[in-house]
Amino acid sequence: MLNQQDTARYVRQTVLAQVGQEGQRRLADSTVLLVGCGSLGSAQAMLLARAGVGRLILADRDLLELHNLHGQILYDENDVRERLPKAEAAARRLRAINSAIRIEPVIADVTAANIAELAAQADLLVDGTDNFETRYLLNDAAVQAGKPWVYGGVLGAQGMVMPVRPGQGPCLRCLFAEPPQAGTVPTCDTFGVLNTAVSWVAALQVTEVLKLLLGKTDKEFKFYTLDIWRGSVTSAAAQRREDCECCAKHSFEFLDRGRSASSTVLCGRNAVQLTPERKTVLDFALLAERLSPLGRVAVSGLLLEFTCGERRLVVFSDGRVLVMGTTDTAEARSLVARYIGS
Repeated sequence: MLNQQDTARYVRQTVLAQVGQEGQRRLADSTVLLVGCGSLGSAQAMLLARAGVGRLILADRDLLELHNLHGQILYDENDVRERLPKAEAAARRLRAINSAIRIEPVIADVTAANIAELAAQADLLVDGTDNFETRYLLNDAAVQAGKPWVYGGVLGAQGMVMPVRPGQGPCLRCLFAEPPQAGTVPTCDTFGVLNTAVSWVAALQVTEVLKLLLGKTDKEFKFYTLDIWRGSVTSAAAQRREDCECCAKHSFEFLDRGRSASSTVLCGRNAVQLTPERKTVLDFALLAERLSPLGRVAVSGLLLEFTCGERRLVVFSDGRVLVMGTTDTAEARSLVARYIGS
């Protein structure tokens, strides 16, 4: 039963026909894993905490930086000054928002080595990530575990959202069989992002989360595209592919660690090497154009060097990247996802 304080806190939600007292109890008994506590993840976490989801597991590998405050609405300048991990800063703020729920920060790089353990604790997974590698990993983990998850992405003023119900409808690989090659798709750092677009996408993702937790999902399987600058939202029917490697053939390539970039700490060099799973040929001219406004770029016939602050990325034409100035593989992955794409 909801106690008196809960009844007062959620009164404007429980009077909704879509929720009610029983629905609020269901939310209180639910656990959600949020992967990524950046722009999307911080907005998702705030909305879910205020909605009364009983347990939130927040997984993120990054530290806060000043440029995060533009779109990551849970944080403030004090968090940046303290150099807090995003997951810890988010947990502190959410506990102040709703002390009646459990908030569990996980300061870690979500990989094939730990995603199954994290997913096993949750009823549902939410995508707050900034790279394709982790999204396809989430898709594998959710489908293998038979747990729903909600995909979301945002770039510029546009976004995409799709709820995934394993065993019932399409998964991410039904629509996008393979992730794009590294360097072929702009990132938020190189292309930009409107903070209102982030909030819009996160709000739709959380709405889909609540529908799933309340057992009030749509009969149709939808893929949403949003453009907040134009004020448009469209939905298209998403179809399951009978030849899908993931949900049809149950081939979990990303979970099996064979489809993710390998990382190696280079002894004595204060550097991490990231090698993509798929061989690729990067367009240095295009990449240099994107990176030039953000730092110093130098290109030779064999490699591109990008320096931003204390970190230097040495990018080879086959997609391999040396991240100089750190031995932290999680930081190296974050930098490559931010500037090169995954």
